[in-house]
Amino acid sequence: MNGTKRASYTTMLWRAWRLRCPRCGEGWLFKNWISMYPMCPWCELKYERAPGYFLGSIYINYGVTAVLVTVGYFALFFSGVVSPEAAMWIVAVFAVLFPIWFFRYARSLWMGFDHFWDPAPDEPSILDGPADDKRELR
Repeated sequence: MNGTKRASYTTMLWRAWRLRCPRCGEGWLFKNWISMYPMCPWCELKYERAPGYFLGSIYINYGVTAVLVTVGYFALFFSGVVSPEAAMWIVAVFAVLFPIWFFRYARSLWMGFDHFWDPAPDEPSILDGPADDKRELR
């Protein structure tokens, strides 16, 4: 981590909500609505540690969506503002559209949680050459 101290949990959450690199907080995570950069341009943190790394973000997206849909349905149902059928349609449309919008934030939160609890070790720079070159010759 280049001699820097570990960021606090609130700092990690703030970086996640801003869609920034969990290590340095400077680099953007996304090129556009869906595509991510492969690594941070500032600290060179590789965003996807391994194939399937972002599977955990699906759980975050699903969990937040399920809680909001459940609370929203009961709020609409018991308030009597709309009929039960209308409440069902409202939360059904929300359950389809919200995860699409929340996709980027779920990935960013997943990276933030993962980086806080299991920080990535410094990866060798491309300029350092292969690891075999660093062994002492006897």
